[in-house]
Amino acid sequence: MFGNFLYFIVALLITTTYQPGEETNFRLVESALLFFGLIVLFTGITRATFQRIERRLASESFARLDHLFNSAVTRQSVLAVVVFAVDIYGLNLSAFLTRVPVFRVFPTLQALLFIALFTGYLAVVWAFAYDVQRELYHAAISRKAYVGSNIAFAVPVLLPWFLLSVVADLIHALPFAAPGRLLDSTIGQVLYFLFFLLLVAVVGPAMIQKFWRCKPLEPGYQRSRIEALCRKADMRYAEILYWPIFGGRMITAGVMGLVRRFRYLLVTRALLQMLAPEEIDAVVAHEIGHVKRRHLLFYLFFFTGYLLLSFATFDLIVYTLLYSRPLYGLISSLGLNQTTVTSVLFSLVMIALFLFYFRFIFGFFMRNFERQADCFVYSLFNSAAPLISTLQTIARTSGQPPEKPNWHHFSISQRIDYLRRCEADRSWITRQDRKIRKGIGVYLAGILLVAAVGYHLNFGETGRRLNAHFMENIILGELEKNPQNPGLLSMLGDLRYAAKRYPEAIRAYVQALRLNPEDAQVLNNLAWLYATCEDPALRDPARALALAQAAARLDPTAHVLDTLAESYFVSGRLEEAVAVAARALALARSNRSYYEDQLRKFREAADRQGGLAPASAARTSRQPIRLAPALD
Repeated sequence: MFGNFLYFIVALLITTTYQPGEETNFRLVESALLFFGLIVLFTGITRATFQRIERRLASESFARLDHLFNSAVTRQSVLAVVVFAVDIYGLNLSAFLTRVPVFRVFPTLQALLFIALFTGYLAVVWAFAYDVQRELYHAAISRKAYVGSNIAFAVPVLLPWFLLSVVADLIHALPFAAPGRLLDSTIGQVLYFLFFLLLVAVVGPAMIQKFWRCKPLEPGYQRSRIEALCRKADMRYAEILYWPIFGGRMITAGVMGLVRRFRYLLVTRALLQMLAPEEIDAVVAHEIGHVKRRHLLFYLFFFTGYLLLSFATFDLIVYTLLYSRPLYGLISSLGLNQTTVTSVLFSLVMIALFLFYFRFIFGFFMRNFERQADCFVYSLFNSAAPLISTLQTIARTSGQPPEKPNWHHFSISQRIDYLRRCEADRSWITRQDRKIRKGIGVYLAGILLVAAVGYHLNFGETGRRLNAHFMENIILGELEKNPQNPGLLSMLGDLRYAAKRYPEAIRAYVQALRLNPEDAQVLNNLAWLYATCEDPALRDPARALALAQAAARLDPTAHVLDTLAESYFVSGRLEEAVAVAARALALARSNRSYYEDQLRKFREAADRQGGLAPASAARTSRQPIRLAPALD
């Protein structure tokens, strides 16, 4: 069942990380025909897959059939993800929907529609798997309940995303832009995500239990016994509920909720009907163990760790993929849309990162937290024998092999073996606690390292260099297709100037001016470079002045006049520098303190006997590299 969580989250990642290009691979009619054709093909393959297993029910051993069935469910579920990815990446269905105004304003509606489509694909798998499942495991549950329970169990994992996305859509739809700009920033996204994660973790269980249609356990002997055990363990809760998952026919229990007001203890009817009172006590003690050992809080912490990991490594991996010039050359030669390919690569990296994290890191802690919860039974009872007998009953009635491995749970055999070790030697309990403490210590060290990397990638000089290099590769790829584009050459010059690659910046600016001699921004930026370059060998006051005068004639704005004033200054024409700087200050609407400093500098130089040498004056300039408006 927990595998369904992963399928839904992968589908969500495919939906939300893909950014469609302006061009689609097919026309609307063609995409629609291919879409319905894929549905028919997927349905046919799924039906044939389970029919083949059904025909072998009488001739194969149970162990072989169990393996075939579970492998088929996994294989068809993965195929559902693949077909869904083809819908998004290949048929560009989202590109057609974004043309509808309501989906542009509220993109969560579009994502919700696609999640419903993916749910339909999985429902097809479960519907055809039902007959085999019923015969193989003798499950007394209807097809509708089987499919519905699979959906109901997995869909709540999307609740945090849904609430977070809906509120984000509303913020972006506000008539004023400031909240939306804050939300679109890196720090805004992190804070917003953490706030909602905490909010949903606290109050989410109240919504989930309503979604599952849980009902309070009625007063009586069983409720009184569970309440007494909770009092003994000092475990507070909001309610004890029937858990109707799979018709309540599974022998299982659960607990959810970080705080007492929204904490629920869940039990199925099968658990209450098929287990002895002391066995029920042992199962409830296991769930209490999750609360007392703060596993639910740790799960929240691990989700936060995934956020940090994705921010830190996602950009780094994608940059590694995209910085390669040969890759861009290959994309161009194949005629593929670079925006679409980049978006697909982003999505694939995010999915790979998610699967690795939850399968190996989160899975490690889930398995060991379950074992620690098993060991908590010894905090309330002298023996875990009732829990051992419960596990044996589950293995016997579920039809699943007790040795069957699980990514989020040790096998039943492994759990029983460990409890028997604890029965003989209680030091195994402390060993498990110590193992978890060490694991959390290693995890914390790793997360701190990841956080440091993430900071440098998003806020530090490393991130700025990576972004500049990424942008440069995109521009160079576009220039290969359109080498006579002066705007691209101007942007390339700005990037190289910011990276202090001055000779390359000069070449890009000169090429841009050959194509468009009256581009005021390029004239201005090249003039500033010649006037103030850190490399004295590249300074050329005469060229700076000529370029600045041409820029000022075309665009006499404050920052262009400031460049002209600086050019007069480094040329030794101090009185003209003062006059032009005064005009620049009068026009300035922002950053006036900078223009005031410039005017003061020029006046002080003019007042000093003999003035300043141009080279010395250039070194006193405090104006930062000025970029063209397209990159501001």
